[in-house]
Amino acid sequence: MDLATLIGIVGAFGIVVTAIFLGGSFTQFVDLPSILIVIGGGFAATLIRFQLSDIISALITGFKVALAGKSGSPRDLITEMTNLGEIVRKSGPLGLENVDVSDPVLAKGVQYVADGYELEFIKEAMERERDLQLTRLSEGRRVFKALGDSAPAFGMIGTLVGLVQMLANMDDPAAIGPSMAVALLTTLYGALVSNIICLPIVDKLDAKFDVDELNQTLIIDGVCQIRESKSPALIKEMLIAYLPEKARAELADAA
Repeated sequence: MDLATLIGIVGAFGIVVTAIFLGGSFTQFVDLPSILIVIGGGFAATLIRFQLSDIISALITGFKVALAGKSGSPRDLITEMTNLGEIVRKSGPLGLENVDVSDPVLAKGVQYVADGYELEFIKEAMERERDLQLTRLSEGRRVFKALGDSAPAFGMIGTLVGLVQMLANMDDPAAIGPSMAVALLTTLYGALVSNIICLPIVDKLDAKFDVDELNQTLIIDGVCQIRESKSPALIKEMLIAYLPEKARAELADAA
């Protein structure tokens, strides 16, 4: 689990709540009409853009990515696949049957090799799974981006609604306060939802997309080389191209 995400979300809301308590009453900042406008309106606007099933899937994907731990590094994957290549050279594909593999995508590829599937099938199956995973991440990003755009927009809509109500009841001093609360709190709610939840998750999904694209392409190439019983040195030499220059030097020093 990524503690940084939890700490960031709880910390951001905690700072706002603390500032509210230091400056007055918390109940002054709770307004049901404002919540309905921002949350309900933002979600309704997102429903117009996407199917309900896509939104539910994107929400699950987004929060799973936001709370997930760090993905495996390419350097570790290269080292692991080099060791797997050594096992195949010594014991054949059946030697992979009882090997523990850290990455689930790599584990599936290793199982394909151990089961004796043809190279073309392995490559097509793993590329298809990679593309579907990237599509899910891309769709999740679009949904959270839409929510992040809608929340401040409906905050502004709520502000206009509150101002209209206030101006329409200028002769009633008792109605001015609640109308002004709607006008200001919707903007606050929209900014909080967008900048603490939605947009940070968009950035998380972008980062996850880049990491998964690199790692899974690396794994596909490595598994194909293992399937062809290439030497561990050749496997390492071919896969090291995925690393930046500094990481290549570190891997060479470790070897």
